[in-house]
Amino acid sequence: MASFETPWLCTLFLLCWAFVGQAEYMVYKDHKQPLNHRIEDLMKRMTLAEKIGQMTQIERTNASADVMKNYFIGSVLSGGGSVPAPKASAKDWIKMVNEIQGAALSTRLGIPMIYGIDAVHGHNNVYNATIFPHNIGLGATRDPKLVRRIGVATALEVRATGIPYTFAPCIAVCRDPRWGRCYESYSEDHRVVQAMTEIIPGLQGDIPANSFKGVPYVAGNDKVAACAKHYVGDGGTHDGINENNTIINRHGLLSIHMPAYYHAIIKGVSTVMVSYSSWNGVKMHANRNMVTKFLKETLKFRGFVISDWQGIDRITTPPGANYTYSVQEGVNAGIDMVMVPYDYPTFINDLTSLVNKNVIPMSRIDDAVRRILRVKFTMGLFENPYPNTSFADQLGSREHRDLAREAVRKSLVLLKNGKKSNEPILPIPKKTSNILVTGTHANNLGYQCGGWTIEWQGGSGDITVGTTILDAIKSTVDHTTTVIYSENPDANFVKTNDFSYAIVVVGETPYAETFGDSLNLTIPEPGPTTIQTVCGAIKCVVVIISGRPVVIEPYINSIDALVAAWLPGTEGQGVADVLFGDYGFSGKLPRTWFKSVDQLPMNVGDKHYDPLFPFGFGLSTLPMARLFSGAPVMRNEHYGMMLSLFISLLVMMFIV
Repeated sequence: MASFETPWLCTLFLLCWAFVGQAEYMVYKDHKQPLNHRIEDLMKRMTLAEKIGQMTQIERTNASADVMKNYFIGSVLSGGGSVPAPKASAKDWIKMVNEIQGAALSTRLGIPMIYGIDAVHGHNNVYNATIFPHNIGLGATRDPKLVRRIGVATALEVRATGIPYTFAPCIAVCRDPRWGRCYESYSEDHRVVQAMTEIIPGLQGDIPANSFKGVPYVAGNDKVAACAKHYVGDGGTHDGINENNTIINRHGLLSIHMPAYYHAIIKGVSTVMVSYSSWNGVKMHANRNMVTKFLKETLKFRGFVISDWQGIDRITTPPGANYTYSVQEGVNAGIDMVMVPYDYPTFINDLTSLVNKNVIPMSRIDDAVRRILRVKFTMGLFENPYPNTSFADQLGSREHRDLAREAVRKSLVLLKNGKKSNEPILPIPKKTSNILVTGTHANNLGYQCGGWTIEWQGGSGDITVGTTILDAIKSTVDHTTTVIYSENPDANFVKTNDFSYAIVVVGETPYAETFGDSLNLTIPEPGPTTIQTVCGAIKCVVVIISGRPVVIEPYINSIDALVAAWLPGTEGQGVADVLFGDYGFSGKLPRTWFKSVDQLPMNVGDKHYDPLFPFGFGLSTLPMARLFSGAPVMRNEHYGMMLSLFISLLVMMFIV
């Protein structure tokens, strides 16, 4: 009997083992299976709780192992300035992301979470990262290929910290510089903004030649998912007030604010973030016509739509007045992933209840989850959920800093060069007696980086690793030239020292979003006083550090040379490179420079267009080496005169 039962039991065991092995095969885990098969297989296995968890994005401070597992959280983010530790290293970031990802993978289905961060001008939350010029400066370069290279570098630095997703680029078309987010916009002209969507293939990689329009694409683990924001019309709000109402007809919305989204979608952008603002009184977070009908159905966008930070809360006035209603309106409008950094239990409970009551159809939930899974599968998160630690040395690399320095050089716009047309003062000779460097922004790395740097609102002083404009000047001039720095010198100091030149660096202090809204756009004191004190006594070059045009008309006559440097980031050496003639000025205004705020809003093409400096304006210079090499000077008549005079003097010397 025993001899009969033993083979039978072995056979039964083998059959059970084979059955279990077959049952464990999951199509969604097989990377060889077609994408849609993987999505549908996983969808069939998911409960409502797991689906709603995928739609939920929470702040990293709340992403404990228990929360990730119990709520099946699909995404985690760092808010502005939210870091694992002060001055956290790439390893610190990777350790944190790994812990959160490990918790996500320990759930029943093991769906990886996607971690997102606002890497909007480089990996700007992270200490020692390369901070590139803000978008307004990149718009001044008119160089889409440069912007694409910045996207490649940013992706590597973001991946260096283990993060696969950035909430960038902002493709707003800022129509009023009073808006506190204007520096996040490349230009007032949608054509410039469209051109700068080249950052998307830089971040994500080039889409395959046979790719369908609107399908998200991320090329590999050295690339990141991008996010086009803020959909749509955020740059056109009334009086430039952040989160306000954009009053414009449909033709205006589609012809000014929408074109960059066409390009972003064609280039395979993975996600689109909805704007806090309204269009003709309808909140974009509740606008089903624009989010579902137009973006998803007309434009065929197949990535996922994400809300802004607590964006659905703002559907009501005041925010959060009827949260259940906000969840209903936001999700039904077509928002797929909802950024609920803190009160995620209420969101999950309300959404679950609304689905169970058939207020939100299950088809809407399934659409959202399919889109989220499509991006995750496309990114390769299921195959490679954990960071590649080999990218750690990319953070703040020399190559990336050199690229940022190049971007700074190309972003500088020369608005004035000499009080007389035949007496330019730029470039400044490196070898001279004494140079005075002054102004609140000359020796302040935080100020030259602006908002969205280390902290949400930015900061002052040595907030990260970089080169101030003062240090750049000191390293550029001849060793015999004396550089004296005084932040806000008095008239006696200026007059009693024998300065050959003064470089005055002043501008706006850092801000972000609503905190940057301004009705006067004036340079804060002591900036104006410094300009008047110094420029009244010495040949002066004024360098404006700002996120937009500011009031400069009252001082323009006393200034010898005027440079718009925008918010250049950590590589201040790029400013000195051009001031002293190692490179020429080439930047062009990405937006109109007004005479008075009373003219605003004023954009190129307007009927009563009367700017101080028009859109596209920018004087050009040649590098000092070419200036005295005998090369033809074609781009600036001032230097033509200067070169002719120089040659004439040489001829006279030989005759004598």
